[in-house]
Amino acid sequence: MKSVSDVKQQVKEFLSSRRARISPGDAGLPAYGGNRRVPGLRREEVAMLSGVSVDYYIRLERGNIGGASDKILDAIANTLRLDDAEREYLFDLARSVTSRGKRSVGGKHELQRSVRQVLDAITDTPAWVRNGRHDIIASNALGAALYAPVFSDARRPVNTTRFTYLNPAAKQFWRDYDVIAHDAAAMLRLEAGRHPHDAELIALIGELSTGSELFRREWALQDVKFHRSGVKRIHHPVVGDLELDFESMELPSAPGLVLNVYTAPANSPTADALRLLSSWVASQEEVRKPAAIEQEGMMPKEGQQ
Repeated sequence: MKSVSDVKQQVKEFLSSRRARISPGDAGLPAYGGNRRVPGLRREEVAMLSGVSVDYYIRLERGNIGGASDKILDAIANTLRLDDAEREYLFDLARSVTSRGKRSVGGKHELQRSVRQVLDAITDTPAWVRNGRHDIIASNALGAALYAPVFSDARRPVNTTRFTYLNPAAKQFWRDYDVIAHDAAAMLRLEAGRHPHDAELIALIGELSTGSELFRREWALQDVKFHRSGVKRIHHPVVGDLELDFESMELPSAPGLVLNVYTAPANSPTADALRLLSSWVASQEEVRKPAAIEQEGMMPKEGQQ
């Protein structure tokens, strides 16, 4: 479990990294001389632009952020030009070092029957449910077929970010591998702000940090990102290249779980490939049925020896 000091270190690294990317000119300040010792804004410049004292901002950037009011956090977020995901991350870090508004620790999620029924009802497009750690909790048949290489990874639970960083097959599966790798780390950092004391999340980050130099580099960037919609480009081992639109929807009845649904424009090559993949899934089911029937026939009926 992360201590308060660990979270304070996150605050320090995040604020200093966001400060470093903004030049005085970007902030509307004159830049006197060309010999600035730090990239981006100085602490005193952030303090002035945010309307707080220099000493107070220095305390905040050192991680003593728990008592900061929402108004002050908003002012700092505006000065540092944080986007929506970065702003949420900053507020989550502040909540995590105080009892005020503290979120529950992430953990295991039981899939409600109604969510399972929704997945089963989606038959003509891939869909699956994940948690904030990127564990795939459940999938419909087409979703499992689409992500077959991910499900084939021997490590459990099935996890898309672990697959991305630790499975060599990921570089062939993700056609935009560098983008996927960056976004996966940024999404995981956002979750770490929401649930900094989640033991399983901490273990996953440790596993990725130990096993992947690329993850260590991406994690050090301090980037955070929402993953709500977009385009996923993959190379499927059965049906080839696919370019899928996706929507990620939080489930109100299952806090912490997200439903991902993948679609393609009608009459597009990807739509044709999805139909081919659906036929392949059906054929695999047909292959399994005779084996199941045969196995059932081998079992002695009641009263038989």
